[in-house]
Amino acid sequence: MTPCKVYRSEKKAETYLYLADHLPFDELPEELRHQFGEATFVLSLELSQDRQLARVNVVKVLESLNESGYFLQLPPKLPVEEEITRLLL
Repeated sequence: MTPCKVYRSEKKAETYLYLADHLPFDELPEELRHQFGEATFVLSLELSQDRQLARVNVVKVLESLNESGYFLQLPPKLPVEEEITRLLL
């Protein structure tokens, strides 16, 4: 099991940052922090290869956490029609 914290970007909609439990947000690369903007804590997770995540592959998240200490989840790319429908409903 790999513990991590999940943060939501206040600057970019549907953008989340998975951060290794031991890594403070302030130690992330400056460019990433600037692009991500203000971070709002969402939850703490225990990740394993058996756990499913809604929009990302957990294996990719775990690999990124082990390599760099973080994983950036960007918004899904939807066709324009689906995006408009999603925003209006």
